[in-house]
Amino acid sequence: MTTYRWFRQGIIGVVGGALLVTLVGCSTPLTTREKGALIGGGAGVGTGALLGGGTGAVIGGALGAGGGLLVGDQLQK
Repeated sequence: MTTYRWFRQGIIGVVGGALLVTLVGCSTPLTTREKGALIGGGAGVGTGALLGGGTGAVIGGALGAGGGLLVGDQLQK
């Protein structure tokens, strides 16, 4: 059971990393709002995976992206 949990967390990390590389590799520079959402989402996924397993990573990523988007939006104004 423990092996499956580590495997699932590893898959979430790899998919999150691939998404991060894909978004960062865009041809146009990211706005402050987009950077905030990206950093917040990454931090939320990492924290959620450490604290809550697979479900926590999804919830943490969504909350982190939303929070990062709001902070980035305020910084851009």
